[in-house]
Amino acid sequence: MSDDLIRRLADLESRIAFQEHHLEELSDALADARATEARNALLLHRLTEDLRQLRLTLASAPVTGDGGAEPPPPHY
Repeated sequence: MSDDLIRRLADLESRIAFQEHHLEELSDALADARATEARNALLLHRLTEDLRQLRLTLASAPVTGDGGAEPPPPHY
């Protein structure tokens, strides 16, 4: 083989190795982003359910007391 062909082949191998490395990094970053999105979706679902339960509890609880019926704060 000629020196030019060997040099071009080495250059192509180097480029392929570089691209493979960066494709792995992108794949890992995508997997991390998907895992984060799944955790966030689960957290959002749990918070939404907690809020729904709180609203139901507040809606079903009778409004009790009146501000004037409460004892005065200790500093009075």
